[in-house]
Amino acid sequence: MKLLFDFFPVVLFLITYKLSDLYTATMVIIAASVVQVGVHWLMHRRIEKMHLVSLLLFLVLGGLTLYLRDKRFIMWKPTLINWLFGAAFLATAFIGSKPLIQRMLGSQLEMPDIQWRRLNYAWVLFFLVAGAINLIFAQRYIDAQNQLIASMPEISEQQLTDLNCDGFEESNVPLCELAHQREATWVNVKVFGLLGLTVLFIIGQTVFLMRHMEPDEEHEDNPPADTDSQ
Repeated sequence: MKLLFDFFPVVLFLITYKLSDLYTATMVIIAASVVQVGVHWLMHRRIEKMHLVSLLLFLVLGGLTLYLRDKRFIMWKPTLINWLFGAAFLATAFIGSKPLIQRMLGSQLEMPDIQWRRLNYAWVLFFLVAGAINLIFAQRYIDAQNQLIASMPEISEQQLTDLNCDGFEESNVPLCELAHQREATWVNVKVFGLLGLTVLFIIGQTVFLMRHMEPDEEHEDNPPADTDSQ
């Protein structure tokens, strides 16, 4: 359930993109992120750091996307947020007494310190890979857009927004279609690819935790009270 709540702005982004264009979808995901933070605050009286960082990046990069009419900024956002979290997890491996993942989950389970460090590095690797995947597909679109602009310097802002190739000269149609295809591919990677990668990683993390947890006799004798999941 929490995973669905975390990703509902992305789902709305996809639906809006399919019905309209990337700029409208950007406005929707900014609004949805504001709602996400607000609803979480009303339900739990606290704000999740990931939600807040994501919202701030949407406000800055999404705002630049809309103000400058430049799709690159919103396309860079998944890479920036993944690499920021990757840097945070990596920093805690050298700063402080516990890695970040242990600080997040250590109150809920017992595990040797070396396994916590390995799990923390696994999160670092996940964030780096997810950010790199997004950047690759974003850059593929940017390259296609630059080729289209170079071939058609008179292209209008609306034509770049819609990428409707019907009104283009025959020589520019393949470049327009390529840009449109790569934009749609980036959206699918952002929504389905990164979500699928996250689900697979969480499954792998669960298997790792089940294999390496140390039994806690005290907890077995005295089961802890239910707490909110992270």
